[in-house]
Amino acid sequence: MTEPRSLSEVRELIDGIDGELVRLLAERQGLVRAAATFKKDTAAVRAPDRVEQVITAVRGRAAEAGLAPDVAEAVWRAMIGAFIDLELKEHARIREDSPLREDA
Repeated sequence: MTEPRSLSEVRELIDGIDGELVRLLAERQGLVRAAATFKKDTAAVRAPDRVEQVITAVRGRAAEAGLAPDVAEAVWRAMIGAFIDLELKEHARIREDSPLREDA
């Protein structure tokens, strides 16, 4: 990448990256919704051990890529939290719609 020559060019490049991030997050969301169908309960959705595993991996990848690991961790914790909330809602909806509900 060539060095941007103006603030407007920096902003344009950031906007392009943001667009790609949105596309990737939408793809991740689809996978999160799919994961909800495989999990038995809310503890499996929250999966704190998996969260920590992901954070550890992301910190390592961030350092290798030249991204501050603390920035990566903060972004991923916020993203994971939002996706856990979404997955909990999806998991509840699936259980409500399931003909095999225990209370049915």
